[in-house]
Amino acid sequence: MGAIFRVKIITSEDLVKTLKEMKKHKFKVVATSLQTNDSIYDIYYNKKVLVIGNEANGVSDDVLNIADVKAKIPMLGKTESLNASVATSIILYEYVRQKISNK
Repeated sequence: MGAIFRVKIITSEDLVKTLKEMKKHKFKVVATSLQTNDSIYDIYYNKKVLVIGNEANGVSDDVLNIADVKAKIPMLGKTESLNASVATSIILYEYVRQKISNK
């Protein structure tokens, strides 16, 4: 509770334009996608912008085309996807885990 005041969140009317601007400042764009074999656990999250798609459609093709990294959460069994908020929390936990372990 209260983390909203400490987490850097950006809202945008034009996501592609905003992501291109972030890339000019040496940030890399990480987009979630089921169309990759790359895992969220293989990414070093320093200077990354994270884009999570919605449950129905995922990340848009326009965003996927400019993403530097496409990654998915590895899962066992026949589960194909997670709720977007759950997926976000898993990825943000990995970000925090990396920050804690690199101190």
